[in-house]
Amino acid sequence: MLYYLFKWLHKGFDIPGTGVFQYISFRAAAALITSLFISMIIGKSLINFLRKKQVGETVRDLGLEGQSLKQGTPTMGGLILLASILIPSLLFAKLDNIYIILVIIATIWLGFIGFLDDYIKVFKKDKKGLPGKLKVLGQIGLGLIVGFTMYFSDTIVIREHIKQSALVPTTDVFTMESATDKSKIFSKEPVKSTKTTIPFIKNNEFDYSWLVSWISPGAKKWTWLVFIPIMIFIIIAVSNGANLTDGLDGLATGTSAIVGLTLGVLAYVSGNIVFANYLNIMYIPNSGELTIYISAFVGACIGFLWYNSFPAQVFMGDTGSLALGGIIAVFAIMIRKEIMIPIFCGIFLAENLSVVMQVTWFKYTRKKYGEGRRIFRMSPLHHHFQKLGYHESKIVMRFLIVGIMLAVLTIVTLKLR
Repeated sequence: MLYYLFKWLHKGFDIPGTGVFQYISFRAAAALITSLFISMIIGKSLINFLRKKQVGETVRDLGLEGQSLKQGTPTMGGLILLASILIPSLLFAKLDNIYIILVIIATIWLGFIGFLDDYIKVFKKDKKGLPGKLKVLGQIGLGLIVGFTMYFSDTIVIREHIKQSALVPTTDVFTMESATDKSKIFSKEPVKSTKTTIPFIKNNEFDYSWLVSWISPGAKKWTWLVFIPIMIFIIIAVSNGANLTDGLDGLATGTSAIVGLTLGVLAYVSGNIVFANYLNIMYIPNSGELTIYISAFVGACIGFLWYNSFPAQVFMGDTGSLALGGIIAVFAIMIRKEIMIPIFCGIFLAENLSVVMQVTWFKYTRKKYGEGRRIFRMSPLHHHFQKLGYHESKIVMRFLIVGIMLAVLTIVTLKLR
């Protein structure tokens, strides 16, 4: 909203300083500061309100050290995260940008599903919360929206690389004098494409149409039958991964902040023709605007961490964890970095796999030997380390260190081919 106001002031009245709102870097910084301010101010008030209304966490007895101390801690703090993300985004981002519209829909969609789950647990006193099938249906619904929009919308395009040797002097090609690497430039006309980024490969690109093109030359038109289910799977996997990670004070919030910073770097370079050309990566027009949104996301996570770090004064609940995971998944899909999710979301992946492995092995051994056996002392993975005697804050800190290492590796893959 402020973007349009200051644009009008700049063009209509030429007021000094109003032109700065045209720069993504300035608006991203403003969104970050605003989200921090909102989360810090709203956070304390909402925590007091939740405590007054006795909206507290009901902790199951899992035999973990310090678990009983968490009983009654205010939950549904994800409302702080949602407000801290959405308000700065609405203030500083271009609201007619298809990517911004899509990620705002994802935030509200999964935030609402998580809120329903928390509401049933807290106010209806049903520990099971929203039935799992309904959660998955909600995630599938969002996956369909994102998948169909990404595949069929004419406003979601890329600019393809053109080899220098293949160029002729024509106005059909666009380049920038400030680009450092002129070995490759981009076509002037954007193209509709199902290409995405794949790490450690020479051209660093993978086209989903390859999954069906082997059937027949005309099979590419059916790529959406493969593309959309993959998008649905990614959204379900990452949102549930974030949900499972939210088991220790500050773990999901800190991990999400690190992932958000990584996505912010990837979004900025992918949406900037100079950096995209220099790094020889896919250029996605208009995606740079997502930097404003992800800045608000990171600010919200850091601000919430003020209250959520050990010992936590508030828990985000499913309102926050489902939304955070969904945002990360949708964001990665929009900047075409979803294949890199196992790297920068390695913590979420490990938590997910630990549960799948534990449940699968337990059922298999119970069927074969008549007694269920375990791989880990407890799943998700962070509870395994608790059972080994590690303090909660030490586990969180070490997980975050691993998350930082994975984030650095993700950025490095931009130049590793």
